[in-house]
Amino acid sequence: MFVRRATAEDRVVMERLWLLFRHDLSEFQGQLPRPDGSYRTEWLEKVLTGDPEWAGYLFYEGESPVGFCFMRALRQPVRVLNAFFMIRPVRRSGLGLRAVQEVLAHHPGPCEVAFQENNEKAVRFWQRVATEVSGDVWTQEHRTISGKPDAKPDVWISFKVA
Repeated sequence: MFVRRATAEDRVVMERLWLLFRHDLSEFQGQLPRPDGSYRTEWLEKVLTGDPEWAGYLFYEGESPVGFCFMRALRQPVRVLNAFFMIRPVRRSGLGLRAVQEVLAHHPGPCEVAFQENNEKAVRFWQRVATEVSGDVWTQEHRTISGKPDAKPDVWISFKVA
C-alpha cells in the first residue's frame, strides 16, 4: 500500500471517494443527499484548496485508490483526524490500520477522532487504532455536536501519537 499527501490535482479522485464516504456515513447520520445527488463538501474543499489547518492523504493499492484520510487543526495543540475512508473490498484487511498509522506518523502529539456510536465497526476500529498507537493511554467520551442539540452525541477518542 502507498500513502501520499493529496493535492489539488487529485480533485477528481477525491470527489469520487468523498461521495462514497458520505454515502457510507449517511447510514449512521441519516443525512440525505442534496437535490443534485451530492453531499456537503466543505472539508474536501479545505483539503483541496490548501487550507494550512488541513491535510488530506490518499491511499493506493497498486494503481487503485482505496481510501483517504483528512487531518485538521494542524496548527493547534490537539490535531483531529477528521475523516477516514477505505473502500469496501479492502476493509478488514489490515490496510486501514496501516494507512492511519502512516498518516498519524506525520502528525505526532495529541490527536482526537470522532465517530458515531451506532457505527459499531468504527467503534472497534478506532479503539484498536488508539491502542496500537498509544497502548492503553487513551480516553473515550461522548460530546454533543455543536449546533445540533437534538442529535445524538459523537464518540470521541483521544490519544497521543509518539
